[in-house]
Amino acid sequence: MKFLIKIIKKYPLSSLLIVAIWILCVIPIPETPLSHVSMSDKWTHMVMYFVLTMCVRYELVKNKQTSTRQFFCYAWLMPVLMGGLLELVQAYCTGGCRSGEWLDFFADAIGSTVAFLIGILLVRCRAKR
Repeated sequence: MKFLIKIIKKYPLSSLLIVAIWILCVIPIPETPLSHVSMSDKWTHMVMYFVLTMCVRYELVKNKQTSTRQFFCYAWLMPVLMGGLLELVQAYCTGGCRSGEWLDFFADAIGSTVAFLIGILLVRCRAKR
């Protein structure tokens, strides 16, 4: 429990985003005018995971943990694995009100990958200064 509190204190925004993504991904989503727009949910997934990865990158840099391994594991691998786990939870644990989709998982991975690549460029540009 102490470890979890330490993580939340060290990475508050990332922790909040993770909780928000989990809640948004398991609650039933009401019908909206955008529900009929093709691929709108995929864009939503990409944006959520882009923002999460950029936030994790920011907090890693802020806490002076910018080794390549930590950056890869925490800013890219963990969000992608979380996206896959969430799709499994949606498919098997929401009683049919949500469905897990491979395309959602790929959208999660794309959003994290784009943010990860931008984060690498930002770290390299900052290191040159």
